[in-house]
Amino acid sequence: MAHPGHDGMWLPADQDPRMQMGPTRGERDCLLGYLEHYRQTLALKCDGLSAEQLATKAVPPSNISLLGLVRHMARVEQSWFRRIIEARTELPRLFAGDDEDAGFDFPDVDDDLVRASHALWQSEIAYAREVLDRTDLDTIVDVHGEPTEVRDIVVHVIEEYARHCGHADLVRECIDGRAGQ
Repeated sequence: MAHPGHDGMWLPADQDPRMQMGPTRGERDCLLGYLEHYRQTLALKCDGLSAEQLATKAVPPSNISLLGLVRHMARVEQSWFRRIIEARTELPRLFAGDDEDAGFDFPDVDDDLVRASHALWQSEIAYAREVLDRTDLDTIVDVHGEPTEVRDIVVHVIEEYARHCGHADLVRECIDGRAGQ
């Protein structure tokens, strides 16, 4: 399988939206910069694929697909920023069916499901940005009975994205050979 790219990179550095932010200053900028970097990385891994390719489960018996990762990360964003930081526990968790699939299982895929899933993910990201704009990292919230600083939640979400971007990299490589960056 060919390994398309730009000197082993996903995009030329001057076209990579993740490289346009420049160096960060201070803890808040650093944490939010990493969070944005990984959000954009997952979006890049999905770019240019058909609905069927996005639904490809590349490492059987795992049900991980790029579309499943997008849906799962919408759930992660909603859970941490709405349900935990804002204490809106009355909100039902996204994709919380009887089997708690976390977004990885979905009906037959089509362009409408892809558009709806990406729109949901982007709306949860936009909401999370608003929450973080008005919330100090030192704020203490309840996480399953434990007092936790918002900064720890941000680090956890970065870690969740980083892990799943690694999965996304492997899935994308199985689909069309693109890897890295």
